[in-house]
Amino acid sequence: MVNFSSLEEAREFFRKDKFAANTGIQIDKLDEVSCQCSLKLNDNHKNAVGGIMGGVIFTLADFSFAVLSNHLHMPTVAQQVSINYLSAPKGDKLIANAFFKKNGRSSSVINVDICDDVGRDIVQFTGVGFKL
Repeated sequence: MVNFSSLEEAREFFRKDKFAANTGIQIDKLDEVSCQCSLKLNDNHKNAVGGIMGGVIFTLADFSFAVLSNHLHMPTVAQQVSINYLSAPKGDKLIANAFFKKNGRSSSVINVDICDDVGRDIVQFTGVGFKL
């Protein structure tokens, strides 16, 4: 059983996530086992040396985790997360693909892979969700 009957319903709900919304993150796809979110990069996402701020990339991964985990059980909160930064983005857009590794009775494990629009692997993220 899912919580959102349509992609638009999920988008409307997650507009209340002001930090992600103000960062520019969009929900592109959502189904029972996966979700895709994206972010068009601009100067507001850059750090002092001109690269994309790690926190921006983490926010995209964390938001994708939240969308998918709360789609199947609301509310679910992050219990533990880990992130591996693999490469610096070279493109103009980041694409996050989240998918369930485990969907148990009281917890879930979701992997999020982020790449840029030129095909570089940027991040590997794993989130453990606790179902309230």
